[in-house]
Amino acid sequence: MTEFEEDLPHNGLMDVIASGVGVPVEALRLLLTILAGYPVAAFYQKFIAVIADKTVHHMFFAGCGAGLCYFNYGRDTYHSLIAILTTYFLVLLLRKKTQIFLAINFIFHMSYLLLGYFYTSSNDYDILWTMPHCILVLRMIGYGFDITDGLKEESELSKDQKETALKEPPSLLELLAFSYFPSGFLVGPQFPFRRYKAFVDGKFRQHEGNVEAGVRRFGAGAFYLVVCQVGLKYLPDSYFLTPEFAQVSFVKRIYFLGFWAKFSLYKYISCWLLTEGALICIGLTYKGEDKNGQPDWSGCSNVKLKLLETGNTMEHYVQSFNVNTNQWVGQYIYKRLKFLNNRTISYGAALGFLAVWHGYHSGYYMTFLMEYMVVSTEKQITRFYTKVVLPQWGHILNNSDIYKLLYFITLKSYNVVYMGWCLTAFVFLKYERWIVVYGAVSYYGFTFLVLWAAFYHTYNHFFRSSTRKLAGEDQKLQDNNTDKLVEEKKPEDKKSE
Repeated sequence: MTEFEEDLPHNGLMDVIASGVGVPVEALRLLLTILAGYPVAAFYQKFIAVIADKTVHHMFFAGCGAGLCYFNYGRDTYHSLIAILTTYFLVLLLRKKTQIFLAINFIFHMSYLLLGYFYTSSNDYDILWTMPHCILVLRMIGYGFDITDGLKEESELSKDQKETALKEPPSLLELLAFSYFPSGFLVGPQFPFRRYKAFVDGKFRQHEGNVEAGVRRFGAGAFYLVVCQVGLKYLPDSYFLTPEFAQVSFVKRIYFLGFWAKFSLYKYISCWLLTEGALICIGLTYKGEDKNGQPDWSGCSNVKLKLLETGNTMEHYVQSFNVNTNQWVGQYIYKRLKFLNNRTISYGAALGFLAVWHGYHSGYYMTFLMEYMVVSTEKQITRFYTKVVLPQWGHILNNSDIYKLLYFITLKSYNVVYMGWCLTAFVFLKYERWIVVYGAVSYYGFTFLVLWAAFYHTYNHFFRSSTRKLAGEDQKLQDNNTDKLVEEKKPEDKKSE
């Protein structure tokens, strides 16, 4: 038994339950904490929401959230308290010294998180205090920007900044309640303090339908959790590191890897959906009215399920998965680098930040590098298809039912197969592990990218006279791609993942 486990008084009972269910005790605590959001929401709506004194509301959320954090991480809860108190006092001391405050706040939180990763990380995805802390880091950095935006003139602010800027800093109790909000501190999603304040002030209470919408989201989360557990039972992570996997036929290998990636993705999807359901039930997620004039409760959605399941490309995955975090990076990193006057550099910096924020494992950096390369390649293929192939053969292809069937099968196969390639490094993390899986599938992901790049640039070189416009627009494609990937991850439409 570790020192951390000894610190948790409930460890013996939790061990027995986890052993009976067949899951790690840390994962069981995580699931129970997510599910606790539903009784917390019911209790709040029935007994707390009607109380006029907002101090009671803040105490309720701060107490519930901190208690649930201690339930998971014991005395390691002090790490989050240090982070919150540091930002609170930095605001008091340096708020009007904008650049100094933002620099110190950013460096402190990222350094603290990276030190936590350094001392706690292993070869696997760790369910330790660093997991909610990475959520808190984004919340505190974003809060810092919102505080400094509140010092600017309204005309200086962008549309996003006008919605999140804080004219006056909240009290310590308010900041604690915002940071420890029971259904948001553990796995997200991110939301600004202005949303929390509007919720506590009762601005969303007059709208109906949140409980029904929350229950539907809970049902979807439970469904994805079951599919994930069943799928990974037949295709566990360990299988792909074995010699037996490498001996299966190539086609089976790449499809097995693709379906495994789907099931692995569902772990995150199920957690986000269950969390979102609790947030909807408590009434935090009101976004406005939908196209039918009904209340839209998708304001904190982190996955776009329809796009996730019907999409055909990696870009569709990017747009539908972990949308809330990607929106945060777009608003607080990508757009704040506008002064660089280079969208490619800004987008690269945003992806680099995401990789560093996840930790030191090489798998994170490989994953985000592959995201950029694969999405860029998909854009090139789409442009080539619409500018070169369809003008010459479109009248034949579009009238062929066989071609339409093959086109559909090809896209869906690509969607499954390449998902396996792209998620491998993210799950296996260590180079010594993900390179084994890459080798077992004959590095097909790299091979495809290299072959396409060779063909694309060769075609442009030898047929420049007929494809000058295609080649000339390629840089514009890259620029538009960076903006689109950021803009389409807004909770809008919201999504996820």
